[in-house]
Amino acid sequence: MEKAYRIKKNNDFQRIYKKGKSVANRQFVIYTAENDLDHFRLGISVSKKMGNAVTRNRIKRSIRECFKNHKENIIPKDIIVIARNQAVDLKVIETQKSLEHVLKIAKVFNKRIP
Repeated sequence: MEKAYRIKKNNDFQRIYKKGKSVANRQFVIYTAENDLDHFRLGISVSKKMGNAVTRNRIKRSIRECFKNHKENIIPKDIIVIARNQAVDLKVIETQKSLEHVLKIAKVFNKRIP
């Protein structure tokens, strides 16, 4: 992900948590909020309770991969993805399907995704 597409600052996370809308499934919680940019920004949160650094980074990489695949289909919003415990056992393709499901519910796609 390029720098412009990332959410890193605590102030941004707190603003999205407070003013944004949340949608969830068993593996992920998604918070979305409007932004003034012409592209989306992504923040990822994976708790230390999920496992060691290798496990957490694997989850984050698979989340980023899903967003790279759908980069042109996502409307300009600030998006925070929080991984839940069930996300630990998922393969990359399963992670992508679960994220697509919750993103459709959150209505962040500008086109219909099959």
